[in-house]
Amino acid sequence: MTDGDERPRPQYGEYATPEEQRARIQRPEVTESLEAGVAPAPEPSADPVHPAAQTRGALADRVVTVGLLVYGLLNVVGGIILLLDFPEFADGYARSLGVDATYTALSAGHVWGAAAAIVLGVGYLVTAWLTWRRLRRGRIAFWVPVAGAIVTAIPAAVCISMAFGADPAYVSGLSQLFLK
Repeated sequence: MTDGDERPRPQYGEYATPEEQRARIQRPEVTESLEAGVAPAPEPSADPVHPAAQTRGALADRVVTVGLLVYGLLNVVGGIILLLDFPEFADGYARSLGVDATYTALSAGHVWGAAAAIVLGVGYLVTAWLTWRRLRRGRIAFWVPVAGAIVTAIPAAVCISMAFGADPAYVSGLSQLFLK
């Protein structure tokens, strides 16, 4: 308390006049705008000479994210085409390993190949949707296609393994690769 004054000492400008408040703040035009009942002007950019420098990171994220989505789309479409003819896919896989094995469990191959194709397609659509939502909100999104590919690949690999496991002769032929 001060000399003869019964009021407590003011804190944080609670008794300051508008002029005193304006003198102490960084942007007095905000106070004037609020007193006039209008919305204050947006804060100027930190770098008025190069305002685009602030959005460079966001632009790079968008370019990388869209590139990953396009790459993923090409891989998913190619994978779906291969998996829908699973016996041919399995025979090609064996040939690429240099193993003489023929896939003979045709019905299981068609079922599990279609299941893997559906997993890839749905996984890609969910990943693209989640990525689009993050991009629209202005958030960093490059990691969503990467995470989506990893999360989708696991159940697709399980489906492919189930199809391979349905043909013991084929698995035996593939195991010769590891026994050499």
